[in-house]
Amino acid sequence: MLSFLARCCLTAACLLPLSSAHAQWATINWTIAETLLAIDAPLSGTAQQNGYHEWVGEPRIPDGVADLGLRSQPNLELMAQSPPTQTFISPMFASLTERLERIAPVTSFSPYSPGTHTWQEIQTLTRQLGELTGHRLQAAQLINETHALMDSLRQQRPDAPPLLMVQFMDARHVRVFGDNSLYNAVLERINLTNAWDRPTNAWGFSLVGIEALYDYPEATLVVVEPVPAGVEDTLAKSGLWQHLPSVKNATLLRLPPVWSFGALPSAQRFARELVSALTSRNQAVDLCQAEIAQVFVLN
Repeated sequence: MLSFLARCCLTAACLLPLSSAHAQWATINWTIAETLLAIDAPLSGTAQQNGYHEWVGEPRIPDGVADLGLRSQPNLELMAQSPPTQTFISPMFASLTERLERIAPVTSFSPYSPGTHTWQEIQTLTRQLGELTGHRLQAAQLINETHALMDSLRQQRPDAPPLLMVQFMDARHVRVFGDNSLYNAVLERINLTNAWDRPTNAWGFSLVGIEALYDYPEATLVVVEPVPAGVEDTLAKSGLWQHLPSVKNATLLRLPPVWSFGALPSAQRFARELVSALTSRNQAVDLCQAEIAQVFVLN
């Protein structure tokens, strides 16, 4: 009997790491998805992958990760074919909890909660996901790398006027990002000024008409892609847009897609892209001024 019990304990001990090694997680939330990918936690499925690649960009979703369909209406039959160890959601999708729990346990996270500090929240999210997935070291590494990157970019970035960070909703309306936004949290980390001083919602943005941007003539516009189809053609003919100081003076900055409601991976990407764009613009201005000065010398 003792021999039999010993063999059972040995078998159980061997199965524990095997079970952990084959654990996989699913999510219908892009913020959670990018964090899982960044800490190398196995992702079995996530929703609207085309939308993820359009709006989030990086980290890329590996081949073999199931596309679970719409975030608001995930393909439950597909999930049930290969149930994840656990499914992660946010309060936006709380109505799906009961149906998702029939397939696997569900845990909800609440980044961008009203009255909280965005930068602290996205670090907390990273630690929590690291704990739940057994990737604590990778989560800690992601946090440390992000801090180091922000410190480095704060030293490298050129001087810049206050910034207005916007995303187009249509040809007449933009989201402008301020308090409680990821973009603003990054600006604070690298010591740049956000020009937008108006109240924002829980997600950190105000939805306004383009005319509101005229109230900030000294600010530099930062447009974060993607831009909805047809909007650029309309803006090219819009006097309202063309006479904005940043557009008229060609100081507008345009960044590739960065998930505005993201976590540390998006924060890293936004910081790198913004500092790169500011540096390139300053170099172009310096070159232009040098060429003008050379003309005066020659004359």
